[in-house]
Amino acid sequence: MSDLMIGADGLARCGWGRTPEYIAYHDDEWGRPVRTDDSLYEKVTLEAFQSGLSWLIILRKRESFRAAFDGFHIETVAKYGEADVTRLLGDPGIVRNRAKVEAAISNARAALDLPDGLASLLWSYAPPPRARRPKSFAEVPALTPESTAMAKALKKSGFRFVGPTTAYALMQATGMVDDHLDGCHVQVP
Repeated sequence: MSDLMIGADGLARCGWGRTPEYIAYHDDEWGRPVRTDDSLYEKVTLEAFQSGLSWLIILRKRESFRAAFDGFHIETVAKYGEADVTRLLGDPGIVRNRAKVEAAISNARAALDLPDGLASLLWSYAPPPRARRPKSFAEVPALTPESTAMAKALKKSGFRFVGPTTAYALMQATGMVDDHLDGCHVQVP
């Protein structure tokens, strides 16, 4: 796979975005700043559900996840009980993994307990902007000291399924880092 690809529209983009879902996600979402607690909770949750799976599976199920988890409204999900766990495990529209479902609920409760909110905590670990975009995927790390520190802070606050690699993927997805390759048409604000 080439690190950059030229789409049918003539635009250069990061080479991982080859399906219509990936192209839309790459062009319209990935790397764009996300700053609200509920939106970041959604990203944390979906990154956790993606663990061990393809991100494309999660993208294709995202609307079902949103419906199943009440739009990822933290206060609502934090009130879920055993009946909700059973409901979620029976929902064919999402990834039905008990540990991940229970982590999503537990993480909503942990997010509610954060004194300054989830956005404040997560963005406090955003590194300074790079001097330049990476030239190739070989320059893009799987984890960084900042993602390691973020994962440690989240775990200390009671979050689950939030290791350093997942934290770095979250940083990429939410615009805390710009890992669009040099030459990619997407310009992140």
